Amino acid sequence: MENNRNFFITIALSVLILTLWQVFYMNPRVESQREAARIEAERVAQQAPAAGTPGTAPGTSAGLPATPQAGVPGAPTTQVAVADRAQALAASGRVPVDTPSLKGSINLTGARIDDISLKHYRVTVEPNSPVIELLNPQALPSGFYSEIGFVGSEATGAVPGPDTVWTAEANATLTPATPVTLTYTNDKNLTFKRTIAVDQNYMFTVTDTVTNAGAADIAVSNYGRLTRFDKPLHASTYVLHEGLIGVTGTEGLQEIKYSTIEEDKQILPGKSTDGWLGITDKYWAASLVPSAKQPFQPRFSYFADGRPRYQADFMTDPITVAAGQSATVETLVFAGAKEVAKINAYEEDRQIRQFNLLIDWGWFYFITKPMFWLIDTLYKMLGNFGLAILATTVIVKAIFFPLANKSYKSMANMKMVQPKMLEIREKYADDKMKQQQAMMELYKTEKINPLAGCWPVLIQIPVFFALYKVLYVTIEMRHAPFFGWIHDLAAPDPTSLFNLFGLLPWGVPAFLMIGVWPLIMGVTMFLQMRMNPTPPDPTQAMIFTWMPILFTFMLASFPAGLVIYWAWNNSLSILQQGVIMKRQGAKIELWDNLVALFKKKPTPAE
Repeated sequence: MENNRNFFITIALSVLILTLWQVFYMNPRVESQREAARIEAERVAQQAPAAGTPGTAPGTSAGLPATPQAGVPGAPTTQVAVADRAQALAASGRVPVDTPSLKGSINLTGARIDDISLKHYRVTVEPNSPVIELLNPQALPSGFYSEIGFVGSEATGAVPGPDTVWTAEANATLTPATPVTLTYTNDKNLTFKRTIAVDQNYMFTVTDTVTNAGAADIAVSNYGRLTRFDKPLHASTYVLHEGLIGVTGTEGLQEIKYSTIEEDKQILPGKSTDGWLGITDKYWAASLVPSAKQPFQPRFSYFADGRPRYQADFMTDPITVAAGQSATVETLVFAGAKEVAKINAYEEDRQIRQFNLLIDWGWFYFITKPMFWLIDTLYKMLGNFGLAILATTVIVKAIFFPLANKSYKSMANMKMVQPKMLEIREKYADDKMKQQQAMMELYKTEKINPLAGCWPVLIQIPVFFALYKVLYVTIEMRHAPFFGWIHDLAAPDPTSLFNLFGLLPWGVPAFLMIGVWPLIMGVTMFLQMRMNPTPPDPTQAMIFTWMPILFTFMLASFPAGLVIYWAWNNSLSILQQGVIMKRQGAKIELWDNLVALFKKKPTPAE
């Protein structure tokens, strides 16, 4: 029944609109603004003194929460505020870091990895845009660093912590080919030798050897922490997790938003012997992978005293070092971009439990991950992510062709039996029960499925969500160009109809940024809907008339790659439906509907 078909399609489209409105209220347009605003906020904030935290140094447990983790530092050291990054870096001795992917330095005070920039990623698409600064010294408002140390006792004397000044080899530079060695010896004849290595990408390997030259056995616990003083300027959508994250123990994946940890203050998963924990942004992350040789206690915390800060840390069970002997513990530190291939390689090569979950594939990962694999594979063949999306659309259409073909055939058959349907409606106009029974008998006789018309729309919804997720969370799509004016497929079309696509010299409000590709999408959606007869119900007819306009405005703020996919999918659907209807001998209503739309309607007098 035509009314039923249109009714179900209307329901599907309405649900889609509500879901899109709810889920994607924070669209990728803010991404470039967000990074730029963060850098600007940092620059402004650095003009004012950055408050330190007076009181007990973080190497002690005084003033910290009374938890099994009390020995892990939770408060920053008191530090003189500086005006800019260069001054912060000059305040302490450092070992340069230079790899194909990273540049920066390691702070010899605390042996912190607190100065890491990503060579291949910039804030905006402009080639002279600043590179992404991932880890930053504590003195900056955007302080974010990794620190590994030890917790001892009176018998061990002072052990390496936040204030420990390590000794480095002369002229040492950390590169993939040249690890660096740091040393520290305390007054109890304990020598700590730290070797830091880095690979070609984003993984640091920190190997600590503790040598006990004393006369008695000692025990120390190894800790690691990631401390961050700021958070993203804009709250993330619930389609993507940003905040504290980890996979440890029996709890498995832990995703803790900033707002949650601010309320709970501390979350203590159970002890673990494997896994990882860290802090993640949309495209970047830092994480710690404790040694699997010692059980460790993970912790996620928020400290509101002094400078508010977020922390992911762990502490191992005590490691006994006999007199005259040595003990070694290894910790991995990841600091970089969440590139899918590299994350997967780390999981496999380093045997890091479920490290791939650092990328938020979502609940529908079984659709999202294959979608990314297909697009990425086609990109390697075609050299352009936009072309890869177009090719992906063709492949998806081919996969679902039998179902869509059956659906369109059923729709075509329904058009052919419309005269019989009208006769039934007129014959049983006053008896809805008999009308429905007669309709069902007609469907059975003609082998028609009245719900078949819904399938093309319903199939498109999960593919749409999967593609949106891929565009939104994978860094491979960030700043990926198409052709012409589309320089970033993960950002909205930058043109607007309301300034004639840049010909007129004035700015356009965000809600009027209706670019070329959204218009193409709207036109193709309009034509696809006009392939079918106009619904007899005035309400449905009005919805079908305004739906393409509504979608044009709504999808204008979505990633250009998604809009291109939708427009291309509509075009393929028009061709497919037209061919099938012609083969079935059903009339294609497109031309008649267009003529009727623009034809002057007669007045009652006429």
